[in-house]
Amino acid sequence: MSSSLRFDRGHTDDLMAFLMASPSPYHAVATAAARLEKAGFRQVEETAAWDGTTGGKYVLRGGAIVAWYVPEGAGAHTPFRIAGAHTDSPNLRVKPIPDTGAYGWRQVAVEVYGGTLLNTWLDRDLGLAGRISLRDGTDRLVSIDCPLLRVPQLAVHLDRSANTDGLKLDRQKHMQPIWGLGDVEEGDLIRFVAEEAGVDAEDITGWDLMPHPVEPPAYLGRDRELLAGPRMDNLLSVHAATAALAAVAGQPDSELPYIPVMAAFDHEENGSQSDTGADGPLLGTVLERSVFARGGGYEDRARAFAGTVCLSSDTGHAIHPNYGERHDPTHHPVINGGPILKVNVNMRYATDGGGRSVFAAACEKAGVPWQTFVSNNAMPCGTTIGPITAARHGIKTVDIGVAILSMHSARELCGADDPYLLANALASFLAG
Repeated sequence: MSSSLRFDRGHTDDLMAFLMASPSPYHAVATAAARLEKAGFRQVEETAAWDGTTGGKYVLRGGAIVAWYVPEGAGAHTPFRIAGAHTDSPNLRVKPIPDTGAYGWRQVAVEVYGGTLLNTWLDRDLGLAGRISLRDGTDRLVSIDCPLLRVPQLAVHLDRSANTDGLKLDRQKHMQPIWGLGDVEEGDLIRFVAEEAGVDAEDITGWDLMPHPVEPPAYLGRDRELLAGPRMDNLLSVHAATAALAAVAGQPDSELPYIPVMAAFDHEENGSQSDTGADGPLLGTVLERSVFARGGGYEDRARAFAGTVCLSSDTGHAIHPNYGERHDPTHHPVINGGPILKVNVNMRYATDGGGRSVFAAACEKAGVPWQTFVSNNAMPCGTTIGPITAARHGIKTVDIGVAILSMHSARELCGADDPYLLANALASFLAG
């Protein structure tokens, strides 16, 4: 692996900035695109005709981005190396009629998105971010990155059983954040958002808004060997894949036997079934159009896909010191132990023996340690974009990631070394 591809603790510092700049999937892809632009990539529109020129290109669609680099000499049948991830995180989303309240409190009506740990959203200072859709058909990003909302927990004096019988939260009744005092006024929230965005409220015809914790990421621990922050599932992987692709694209084309790709999808946390999700046509369409733009036909497309491999990168579970019995007795991924290979024989993860070999080779070339994650047989196993990618496109796919604690919390925890170890492994893989 070229020394110029190696990432160090500075990568983790940069991850913290990436998390702060990406309070929503729409911000995440915009941030990734801006970094790729600096590396020489250019955006191509899906509605335009594509050419077969070499270099870095990317497509944006909502909260998804697919970027690829075509080296000099790449044939129409040249296989792809894909680093896959997802941009969304479990959280709260603003409803179509957002203004609500009771007993003199003004509140915002929200819907629970994905499998979030509800209690972690209590008593946090929350901003508001996402996108607004305007009457002229354009979208605009908005980020109100200051304390605006709060989901207040009931005092222990009024719930004496909270610490003995467990906290019980009703997703409808107990998760609506407060944001002020007074009577409920229809249109109040959107008027406020419009003012913050510098547009007329009457011009806003749609919105995809979500609260986000405003507390910044931080190193933690005696030796600062831990990192706490929001949306690590799965912006940690999006950031690593973006950095790896940009670094690989900066290498001599003669060193690239594959076409490196980064694909980050939305809606993984609720099943990936959308036009920007991994179960949609976006990735396949982009790869096919790349083949056809370089003069290829169906045969070239089939050959390219047959030789393609995808590393689906998502966070996994590190061994928890307080709940060791919940983990497999012989597989204990540790923080700062390097990326994990995720295995499930029921294909909740797409990894097989051949995929393991590809991942092991990439880590060995990068000088990166790695570990294996398998769920306890008595515990249901989660899933990722991996099996969907493998089944939908017929692409060999391997599930990997970084081991963390507090997955799906509003604030998760990883090792400070693991983000750059993952980025090194991905760069090694993409470079072939």
